[in-house]
Amino acid sequence: MKRIVGSPGTWSGMALRLSQCFFAAASSLAMCSAFGFSNYSAYFYMNLVLIVQLLWSLYLACQDIFSMRNNRDLHAPDILLFFVIIDWAMAILMFSGFCASASVTIFFIKDMNFCAEYSRLDCSQFTLSVTLAFITWLLQAASSFSGFWLLISFF
Repeated sequence: MKRIVGSPGTWSGMALRLSQCFFAAASSLAMCSAFGFSNYSAYFYMNLVLIVQLLWSLYLACQDIFSMRNNRDLHAPDILLFFVIIDWAMAILMFSGFCASASVTIFFIKDMNFCAEYSRLDCSQFTLSVTLAFITWLLQAASSFSGFWLLISFF
């Protein structure tokens, strides 16, 4: 069995997944605490993707814990293919979500000065949430690449 950092069924994979859960939950909570985030489709989409990311990472963290506890191998090609396909789909959804939200946030803060004119708009919360979503995406990309690297090493 190959040992790649962040691969499924390892301590580093479990730590990577739990950190994804933490940052996705923090970003989603920061967005939900902002007043009127659901009025903007980019923020709503990012929050929806963050919740799906949280559930997926939590599922895989539980799989890692179960496999380490019971000495199961998650490095079979069919299991890895399933993990890699979902991981890459989640990485693409996360990337599009935080990019769209970041562009709306920049539009509000820099281009239109909405944050200075409308005090009810929580631009600091939007910025915090987008930053945490970016960190979540970086962690998701790391786990996607480690799973992909492990999968192509079989062939």
